[in-house]
Amino acid sequence: MNKGILITFEGIDGSGKTTQINELIHRLDQRNIDYQLFREPGGTRIGEKIRDILLDKDHSNMLPITELLLYSASRYQLTMRSIIPALNAGKVVICDRFYDSTTAYQGYGRGIDLEFIKRLNAVATKSLIPDKTFILDISLEERLQRLGKINLDRLEQEAITFHKKVREGFIAIAREEPERMILIDGNRPAEEISKEIWNHVKSIRSEKIE
Repeated sequence: MNKGILITFEGIDGSGKTTQINELIHRLDQRNIDYQLFREPGGTRIGEKIRDILLDKDHSNMLPITELLLYSASRYQLTMRSIIPALNAGKVVICDRFYDSTTAYQGYGRGIDLEFIKRLNAVATKSLIPDKTFILDISLEERLQRLGKINLDRLEQEAITFHKKVREGFIAIAREEPERMILIDGNRPAEEISKEIWNHVKSIRSEKIE
């Protein structure tokens, strides 16, 4: 059984994940709590190369199943080489996106069969389930205001209808696992959100992080 804690952050682009991850890391640093931070896709040498392929705007003709399998390949490499060893070492592992992004983006967004994605996610993660997942939710109008229209990657520059489906997907999967997934209004002040997140984190195996 893993001795560490796995915390994942999800949401559409521009939702504030990076800000909240940095806030959480700051709190962990203040308490000298050992942690490791990873991102998806990426987090390993192979995963970073896959990330470059996935986000390259020149690959606009990438097919949905190709996209799905590339994300899953990167995730398997990260899970096996980095996440599981860190958890076994008793660390707090923070991941900027995990398999819920695949469900939202490739499932709800691309329309790939959700049951197939569920099985593939289990394979790609060795059936690892986060202890807590924070989904930061913002409106599509707020997303456009935060991101702008310059230097967007392949996924970010998808049509608004795609991102609408992705956002709806995140909301749907949050309802399916209310114990694990915390849906947060990302339009609130960052400090207010970070305090809420920290209160949830403290409740996870509190004896390990107090």
